Amino acid sequence: MPTALITGATSGIGAEFATQLAARGDDLVIVARDEARLSETAERLRATYGVDVEVLPADLADRDRTTLVAERLASVDRPIDLLVNNAGFGMHKRLLDPDVLPELDHALEVMLRAVFQLGGAAGRAMRLRGSGAIVNVSSTAMFVSLGSYSAIKSAVTAYSESLAVELAGSGVTVTALCPGWVRTEFHERAGIGTSKIPGAAWIDAPDLVRGAIRDTDRGKLVSVPTAKWKVAIAVARVAPRSMIKFVSSKIKSGR
Repeated sequence: MPTALITGATSGIGAEFATQLAARGDDLVIVARDEARLSETAERLRATYGVDVEVLPADLADRDRTTLVAERLASVDRPIDLLVNNAGFGMHKRLLDPDVLPELDHALEVMLRAVFQLGGAAGRAMRLRGSGAIVNVSSTAMFVSLGSYSAIKSAVTAYSESLAVELAGSGVTVTALCPGWVRTEFHERAGIGTSKIPGAAWIDAPDLVRGAIRDTDRGKLVSVPTAKWKVAIAVARVAPRSMIKFVSSKIKSGR
């Protein structure tokens, strides 16, 4: 059985990855901060799908715990076939806030440094075996200008593209997943207001993850699941930056 390791696996997109991968028969290693919630998730997946689920509690802001996850990815005896770098959270501070640095430091640890460390550990191990896949969850926010979060997710996509270059010809693929507005608890937990977001802009987590898994299996470098978000991002790629700045300001102000 192939084995997938998923960070941030107990909620939102990560939980949906765990469910869909278990449903197709993959064994799992699930990573999150809350050990009790991890255990509940593992028990549900084992009972529902009959797969092996290993629990690995880790706060990826803690470098020692992140190193333990990296060591699991590097295991020769218990190889990981798919890494889903999903752990993340929304951000509140503006770039010019005088107290932005604590939140920014935390975000950089979890959503960038850990992605680099875990992607590197997985890439080295998979390259030796000649097979494997890495999914780094980025965001369509990288195509607009929404403060620190957009900047970090832009770096995640650039990292994914660079990692793919280094792994070219090795049998290992890298995919940057760029979700749009997804119906999960992410925004509520982050305290992000969504009342101004049109209903048509939202997509369901199962649809997102189905598209992401399909794109990953095909070795696609950047995955933007669902037709409406593909169109939106295609427009964003060619639109003048002045227009992107204008749209970003409207989103930021909630208008």
